[in-house]
This record gives sequence, C-alpha cells and structure tokens, in this order.
Amino acid sequence: MAGILQRNFDSPDETRPFEESSGRLDVINTPKGPVGRAVFEPGWQWSKHIKPIAGTESCQSAHTGYIVSGRMKVVMDDGESTEYGAGDFMIVDPGHDAWVLGDEPCVAVDWTGFGEYAKRS
Repeated sequence: MAGILQRNFDSPDETRPFEESSGRLDVINTPKGPVGRAVFEPGWQWSKHIKPIAGTESCQSAHTGYIVSGRMKVVMDDGESTEYGAGDFMIVDPGHDAWVLGDEPCVAVDWTGFGEYAKRS
C-alpha cells in the first residue's frame, strides 16, 4: 500500500508494561519507524519506574510528541524544567527525568523516543 496507513493504538504491535503497574507503552510499527502511546499512571516517575529497565541515570531518549491528557513535569539534567498538559506539543532532548502531576493519568503520543523506551532486554 502506498501513501496511506491506518492503525489503532487499541491494537498495538507491542505493549510494554512499566514497573509497579505504573503504566504502559503501546507501540505501533510503521514503515517510517515506531510510534508510541504511553499511559503514565498517577505517581509514575521515570527515575522510579523506567530507570530500572533502562539502566541509565536519566532518560536518554529524545522525545517529539503530543500530550493527549493529564499533566507531566520534565526536568533536564542541567535543572531546566517545564510542565506539559493536554494539547501541548513537546520536544525533549536526552538527559531528563519526568513525572506525572496530579491524580489523572498522563497520556502521550511520541514519534521519536519510544522505539526502545522501556524495552526489556
């Protein structure tokens, strides 16, 4: 098929659960690379729930994405920080921690950073 593709995140190619039932990543593989939808549950934090899987001190994935719902705070290794909420587009370079703000799950779609994210070896 040339030029058009339709997929649904409710039928992903792969689902990767996070530590302690803190969420999951649904991955769809496309001809142009993987796209992921993450559901980060309240209380989720990269350094608690993904660091044990990644084995790095901070998240080393670059993210280009969109926040569908909820809120998240991102803090770079150098201390720069911002908060993202529903409707926000984001670009985040490698070298950061992140966590959910509030009592609502944060749902994010990412076109660049979820190919290897939370992938167990």
